[in-house]
Amino acid sequence: MFAIDLVSNKTALAIAAGVGYAIATLLMKTAADNTTLFVIATIALVLAAVVTAEILLLRQIDLGVAYIAIMATETMLVLAATYFVGQPLSVKELTGGALVVIGVSLVSF
Repeated sequence: MFAIDLVSNKTALAIAAGVGYAIATLLMKTAADNTTLFVIATIALVLAAVVTAEILLLRQIDLGVAYIAIMATETMLVLAATYFVGQPLSVKELTGGALVVIGVSLVSF
């Protein structure tokens, strides 16, 4: 039952897609420093899961709303993750990221 609820829950699908894109981005950063077949395969698997979540989401809501929800989730996660990969952002970059999140929030309401 949990799996059925998950694929019909719009919020869970949007968050899953955003988290998946963020994970794929971090894996790509890893691949930039140390490219291995394992990392490339993991990126492909994560992106396949993201595409599946996004397709299921698009069956339930319009493209614009889906894109906004996914973009907001991904942006916040990637901004936070830069600190953990040893590349903290400058005040200017954080301000730009905040403006993206604010803009996405404004458009979604």
